[in-house]
Amino acid sequence: MWRHFDHQADIGVHGSGPGLAAAFEQAAVALTAVVTDPAGVTADTAVRVSCSAPDAELLLVDWLNAVIYEMATRNMLFREFSVTIDGNRLQGTARGETVDVARHQPAAEPKGATFTALRVYEDNTGTWHAQCVIDV
Repeated sequence: MWRHFDHQADIGVHGSGPGLAAAFEQAAVALTAVVTDPAGVTADTAVRVSCSAPDAELLLVDWLNAVIYEMATRNMLFREFSVTIDGNRLQGTARGETVDVARHQPAAEPKGATFTALRVYEDNTGTWHAQCVIDV
């Protein structure tokens, strides 16, 4: 599951799931949803993404910034994400397509993931959460 939360002129993204990797995947879907409805994006092209950081919170920021970089440099939107986390290293795949302005009707351009409201944690039900604010 993913959701947005308000934060002044920017927008927060939040992902949750049964494991840390699932929460990171859903945070990335929430990132796409800042731009357009992910359901309207076709997952026909795969892009590999890898990053590392000293802790889970910084890894989330690096992951989302890597996805933003791929969106910008490839002119793509992504619908599906698969993530594997091994210690402080993340290997991921983003699946999507080239932006079609008429069909996707982009609402905003994410500039970067920030440390604002940055939080990665497991709650008392065993659900993992990953969130931060995206500069738009």
